[in-house]
Amino acid sequence: MSTVLMEQRKRIHPHKFTLWVGIASIVMMFAGLTSAYIVKRNQANWTTFDLPMVFWISTLVIILSSFTLHVSNVAFKQREMVKYRWMVVVTLILGITFLVMQTVGFSELWVKGITLTKNVSFSFLYVIVGLHALHVIGGIVALVILFAKAFSSKVRNYNILPLEVISTYWHFVDALWIYLLIFLILIR
Repeated sequence: MSTVLMEQRKRIHPHKFTLWVGIASIVMMFAGLTSAYIVKRNQANWTTFDLPMVFWISTLVIILSSFTLHVSNVAFKQREMVKYRWMVVVTLILGITFLVMQTVGFSELWVKGITLTKNVSFSFLYVIVGLHALHVIGGIVALVILFAKAFSSKVRNYNILPLEVISTYWHFVDALWIYLLIFLILIR
């Protein structure tokens, strides 16, 4: 009986496995997009541009949100439910703030004439960062669900699996943004 139990503990949970398959496909998508960006930038009509400062500030916000989500994870494991709940709230607020700051950054670019259809280099920026924003929105939806469960009076189950899955995804989206920002700055 204990051998069967030990064997089951070695297996990855189906939700975690699905998450990792999803992350792998997202990595491949962004690898393809950034590779195409590198190939296309050698065209004669390629235009370089500077990213607004708000993108840097939003990077600090999303890094901070990963930290608060980590703190919520630790608090959950230590059964500090008040701290856990508040860190989920702070993470959710920071995630929304990141998206608002990204919108402000694109508004600044738009005012400067860097629009989606004006040049292929601008189109790549909008597609790459826009797809990242969609993945952040997916993470925010997951955080809203986590928030609802954290403050629900009906749920008293201390299952850490949803928090672990959401945390892994959120940290991935954070790391992906850092990669994209460095890529867009270094590869002009």
